[in-house]
Amino acid sequence: MGIVGLIVEYNPFHNGHLHHLLESKKITNSEYSVAIMSGNFLQRGEPALVDKWSRAKMAIDNGVDLVLELPFIYSCQSAEFFSNGAIKILDSLNIIDSICFGSEAGNIDILDDIASVLLSEPKEFSEHLKSNLNKGLSYPKSRSIALTNFFKNNNYINYNEIESVVSNPNNILGIEYIKSLKRLNSKIKPFTLKRISSNYHDKNINGSIASATAIREEFFRSKNLDKIKGTIPNDTYKYLLEFLNINKSFNSVDNFRDILLYLVRTMDYNNICNIMDMEEGLQNRILKAFNNFNDLNHVLKEIGTRRYPLTRIKRILTHILVGLKKDTFNKLNSYGPQYIRVLGASKNGIKILSDIKYKSNLPIITKFSNYNKFNNETLNEMIELDKKSY
Repeated sequence: MGIVGLIVEYNPFHNGHLHHLLESKKITNSEYSVAIMSGNFLQRGEPALVDKWSRAKMAIDNGVDLVLELPFIYSCQSAEFFSNGAIKILDSLNIIDSICFGSEAGNIDILDDIASVLLSEPKEFSEHLKSNLNKGLSYPKSRSIALTNFFKNNNYINYNEIESVVSNPNNILGIEYIKSLKRLNSKIKPFTLKRISSNYHDKNINGSIASATAIREEFFRSKNLDKIKGTIPNDTYKYLLEFLNINKSFNSVDNFRDILLYLVRTMDYNNICNIMDMEEGLQNRILKAFNNFNDLNHVLKEIGTRRYPLTRIKRILTHILVGLKKDTFNKLNSYGPQYIRVLGASKNGIKILSDIKYKSNLPIITKFSNYNKFNNETLNEMIELDKKSY
């Protein structure tokens, strides 16, 4: 019985995700699927539209067998840390045969080749990267140029595609997944599917398959759930409607405006400097913006630059909300994942979970109240961050 691993956010679960699930099982020849899903905060630094339990139900009702949580310490991070945390959990289960992810390239070979260079950092590549950085170019641009030149100088047939490949978000995530698999010497085999119909950042709905960004944008623009009904499975619509009926609105960054204003304006300077992903100079931009504006959109526009993209700013603000500091992250990240947190399971998923229990060294947590029984200080500290991000 083949089992494919999926790394997801499902914000919300839409028709494109259903296509990804079905095609992933097909091309990997897998009978079952296990998804590692972000909790209540996502890689872009934003809260999910609805809680993780509702999103897990969407996934299970649409055919995913087992949904496990990606701990907060990894879910709200750069592509490298996000990917590394998810792959480490999948590898630790000792039952996963393959992973399959969507990418703009749709070509596993070129992603694998790039991952190999980034992981091994050959001298020619490293020197060119350093030279580009010294010229004042951004890290992504410097890396892109260094990669292109490396592949060109080594007679790589598709060298002219490199810059385009490393400029697309799902390609970048895929490269990081492969890097993590190689670093772990994992037996899990990577596959990729080319994204269809819509791009990651598309903000308009055109047809039955739309990006999650477009679906969210359309709802917040129209305030009408029926406007997105054609892009999501019936079960997703049901759970979104239930959430709206109870909470009156979906989650958004604006929900945290007052607490963020209070936290930033009262935070000790040394503490804000130690917030995860903060760098010298950025804290001054954040403090100035929060002292000058009450509207979060104005705050974000004031802080964001080409050097400091909005996704990074939003991640930092989420780290302020939860209280994640650099030293805490570095310590916990050095230990790696400490537990397997179950968010949802089908009947087949329960059988898979029984198999994991015997094959994995990590404890399985099905009830939040039970985690203290493991007598593991690192586990407790990591899961406390999950509690704070609830």
